[in-house]
Amino acid sequence: MSTFPYRLVATDLDGTLLRADESVSARTRDALAAATEAGAAHIVVTGRAVPWTRHILDDLGYEGIAVCGQGAQVYHAGEHRLLTSLTLDRQLAGLALSKIEAEVGPLALAASRDGLEGEVLIGPGYRTQEGPLPYVPYEDPAEIWSAPLTKLYVQHPTLSDDELTRIARETVGGLVDVVMAGPGIVEIVPLGLSKATGLSLAARRLGVKAAETIAFGDMPNDIPMFGWAAHGVAMANAHEELKAVADEVTASNEEDGIAVVLERLLGA
Repeated sequence: MSTFPYRLVATDLDGTLLRADESVSARTRDALAAATEAGAAHIVVTGRAVPWTRHILDDLGYEGIAVCGQGAQVYHAGEHRLLTSLTLDRQLAGLALSKIEAEVGPLALAASRDGLEGEVLIGPGYRTQEGPLPYVPYEDPAEIWSAPLTKLYVQHPTLSDDELTRIARETVGGLVDVVMAGPGIVEIVPLGLSKATGLSLAARRLGVKAAETIAFGDMPNDIPMFGWAAHGVAMANAHEELKAVADEVTASNEEDGIAVVLERLLGA
């Protein structure tokens, strides 16, 4: 077996490490285990907040550090505690929301509350994806602003995700950041926050540098992470914006794209 060239393997979850049924294949688990045995750490870097990530980490037997909430939360899975947590300024978020709606009309909203047990609130008209992730419906918009938040989710009845993201960025780019994290998932997060900021904090704790990191992803919110890491690998199912900045494109998440690359690097 050849020497593995990286000390850190950073993987997104949805559309990257996870298959459509939220499982991780045996082949990918084995490849990650082999990379770990070769001296690399595996770190999950996801847009999901901790409450929507923890069950996956537990199933993987993952006991290290994970970056959650688009970089807002650095979470120690083995100790089940938050190491860092950055919240969204609710006054700025409210202002940004009003400016976006002035441009495009009413939006359907959801919000992720801060903390290990932070609930995801879903407002009227917000389209949720099928699956096991818990959420709490609300009717009174004031409920969104009643507790600290990590982010807002916004949806438009007719605009595509790409269109909504572009218009929102042009409208409120100096107040907050707007990211597209998946189909139907456009998020408002603190200005300057990205997966790269969270990953750099976690890597510092692990004593690993950007030049020693390989990253895997599938959506535009992974672009900053690719910019930070030495090598960015987009999945075959990735958004075209991410493919455009990737160092290479591998097979899809359903076809063990992570394992394909790791096995090659391991000489397996």
